[in-house]
Amino acid sequence: MNPTAPAPLRVPRGPRLPRLPRLPRLPRLPHLPHLPRGRRGPRRKPVFAIAVTVVFFVLLYLPIAMVVLFSFNAQKSLTVFKGFSLRWYEAFFHDNVLLGSLGMSLEVSLVAMAGSVVLGVALALGLVRNKGRLGTYAGLIMMVPLITPEIVTGVASLLLFKGLGITLNTGTVMIAEITFSISYVTVILRSRVAALNPEVEEAAMDLGATRWQALRLVTLPALLPAILASAVLIFALVFDDFVLAYFTTGVDPQPLAVRIYSAIRFGVEPTINAVGTLMLAGSITLIGLALAIPRLFGRRGGLDLISGE
Repeated sequence: MNPTAPAPLRVPRGPRLPRLPRLPRLPRLPHLPHLPRGRRGPRRKPVFAIAVTVVFFVLLYLPIAMVVLFSFNAQKSLTVFKGFSLRWYEAFFHDNVLLGSLGMSLEVSLVAMAGSVVLGVALALGLVRNKGRLGTYAGLIMMVPLITPEIVTGVASLLLFKGLGITLNTGTVMIAEITFSISYVTVILRSRVAALNPEVEEAAMDLGATRWQALRLVTLPALLPAILASAVLIFALVFDDFVLAYFTTGVDPQPLAVRIYSAIRFGVEPTINAVGTLMLAGSITLIGLALAIPRLFGRRGGLDLISGE
């Protein structure tokens, strides 16, 4: 050992800490019976809520079911059912007045569908891409027809046409229906346009496409499911519309809904039940088709149509 080397330092040990006492063992819980997953105890059914729901649907759909049932009645009775028959459907297809009204309703629905879809697509694109105050104010104004009572819109349309000296005819009905339907198309398409990636359209323009070509070849195909769904929905809404058509139609021909109202003021004929049943079946088919179109294109369907997703 080298005598000149310093002695190593020794750190004194402190006192040992006292040992903690062991905690007492907790008693075991009693064995609980095995319950199926999702049920951890008896749950009382909301009997009152179920009863109110049943009564609501009975009051809502029972009159409709009675109209459908008596449209197949073999006799001219609206209170006693005497057997199934198609005589009232045959009477409808041989009634030139009702067939003329049916043709007018189809014509108005097709024109309103085309006009509102074209204007609604343009308005949705403009509202989404305009980030300034003008786009915000235009979006608020666009929502006004959705919250305004339809009878107010009908009276306003009537006063406008009368003030301009325009005679009420099929054209006035078309103009009123297009104006009323634009907001529905815009609401359906607006969120869908907002969900599109703008970089895809910019990439198309970087590859040499003009802005119109990028819109026609990129943006519109991506919006096609929502456009078709909104078009079918507008057709169904306009075809069944009564209030707006009543205030803007002329004497003859009249839309089918207005013709039915004029007929029932003098008594309900079994033919009207047949017409109502056909309109109900057509509306259900069109709305079901509108909800199924997005799914046919590989997109989410169902109630997501309202949000345009």
